[in-house]
Amino acid sequence: MQETFFTSKEAAEITGCTLRQLQYWRERGVIVPVISDTGTGRSIYYSKSNLLELAAMSYWLSVGLSFDIASTTLKKLKDQEPELFTSGKGKRFMLLSEAQERSLELVEYDRTKAIASLDEGKPVIPVWLDKIYQRVVSRLVG
Repeated sequence: MQETFFTSKEAAEITGCTLRQLQYWRERGVIVPVISDTGTGRSIYYSKSNLLELAAMSYWLSVGLSFDIASTTLKKLKDQEPELFTSGKGKRFMLLSEAQERSLELVEYDRTKAIASLDEGKPVIPVWLDKIYQRVVSRLVG
């Protein structure tokens, strides 16, 4: 089955990102699209897995994560679970505050652990890739 690719403009429309965000993330190496050299210059295309990465970054930034935390989270997910962005079988993770280290830990979602963290006054940030995947797919179909 041949993979479908999307132009920067299409990727921005599908994910709700701006063209400037796509360019910045590409320049920083956070999300690396397929770039083909043609006789007329460079053409940039995004794969379906790139769309999921873009939508995830956009979501994390919209809930207040810094660019550094969002891009680190994306990198960890791609390293730990590379098939998450290609399989469509998104898992649920969460970012938990590690007060002693002043950092966020990425762990698989556990309701009990999330509630305990909230009871301690620590933030819990959902990283639900299944929901992000569904949103992107609904925009591709619709």
